[in-house]
Amino acid sequence: MRRVAMFRSLANRNYRLFALGQLVSNPGTWMQRIAQDWLVLQLSGGSGIALGMTTALQFLPMLLFGLVAGALVDRFDKRRLLVFTQSAMGVLAVALGVLATIGAAQVWHVYLFALALGMVTVLDNPGRQAFVPEMVDRDHLSNAVALNSASFQLGRVTGPAVAGLLIGWIGSGPVFMLNGVSFACTIAALLLMRTGELDPTDRVPLGKGRVREGLRYISGRRDLVLLLVLSACVQFFGANTQNQIALMVNNVFETGAAAFGAAAACLAFGAFVGALLAARRERPRLRMVLLGSLGFGIAQVVSGLMPGYLSFVCVLVPMGLCFMTYVTTLNATFQLSVEPTMRGRAMSMFMLVFMGVAPLGAPMVGILADLFGPQVSLMVGGTATVLVVAVISTLLFRAKGVHPRDLLPGRAGARSRDERGAPAPAR
Repeated sequence: MRRVAMFRSLANRNYRLFALGQLVSNPGTWMQRIAQDWLVLQLSGGSGIALGMTTALQFLPMLLFGLVAGALVDRFDKRRLLVFTQSAMGVLAVALGVLATIGAAQVWHVYLFALALGMVTVLDNPGRQAFVPEMVDRDHLSNAVALNSASFQLGRVTGPAVAGLLIGWIGSGPVFMLNGVSFACTIAALLLMRTGELDPTDRVPLGKGRVREGLRYISGRRDLVLLLVLSACVQFFGANTQNQIALMVNNVFETGAAAFGAAAACLAFGAFVGALLAARRERPRLRMVLLGSLGFGIAQVVSGLMPGYLSFVCVLVPMGLCFMTYVTTLNATFQLSVEPTMRGRAMSMFMLVFMGVAPLGAPMVGILADLFGPQVSLMVGGTATVLVVAVISTLLFRAKGVHPRDLLPGRAGARSRDERGAPAPAR
């Protein structure tokens, strides 16, 4: 029964199509991320700053335009919007792949394509998040969010491993082009959906003040504000783990692209397990957000202390598990806690914090790594994450009336106070 419950949202045909498209496309996305990181390292001579700059440019549009994008998502048909964004990302991947294949790619080309991809992603991410409740009912929403994360992380397991082999065999360029082709699966899934079985949210009328309206709604929810602050801090200090892994593998352990892919796959395997465990839970729970983020920070510190490649990649598994426990539970909390007409703007705020803060932290991580080594950047980031989680947890305890001991699994207090899962509105 538990295994069936783990995949209960797949009973919906439209969601099955969506999940199948993502299952094919996600590995290609992660193949491109590995190829992009490796291409930057090769073109820049192993520069951590160049790697951080690429990440910063890719996530900068979310920081600048995330709120406006959320208002647009609430305004347009989400299925059609996703067809457009997925098509655009496919074209960008193929174009960069052609440049890399013919040997014309330079670092500034990668910067430019990373920025363009970020401009499309600023619409695609909140659009995909807000589209899920239109495919499944409320009882299956938390499960669908977790399965989306599991699919994404499964791609993160297989994609880097395949990319590491393909980069050494045929180069980075063809890997970009393969990812471009994979977007066709997602587009086909969206076009094959039965629109009559969707439950579209009422579109927000065009008008002034829609962004301010969304900000007022979020600011009136103290519980969500605190969770956003937690997410911002964790992302600032810990969102650039992929870059740190690349620097550890290339600069510290001095191994090749295949070892980089294997290390990234270990992190993703832990995240995949974390997402599946989240899918087994009927409701998102506050204590899992806090415990997951705390465990992630501790794992960062431990990974920076590892003396060799094998011990380092072993720590990446629990690191990924903790991070995905935190991310999936936080995402489902937001999905279930906001009004449908505010979902696009609320999820854009979530994605703004979750992805838009990365540009601020990425250059700092690169500078720390270049000056003191990747190990120090990992330990500093992990220590900061642990301290932030402790402070935000204390504030959440006061806002929600939760005692720290209630976070322990099996505690009666945790069951009674946190049984409802998503935080209730705090006006």
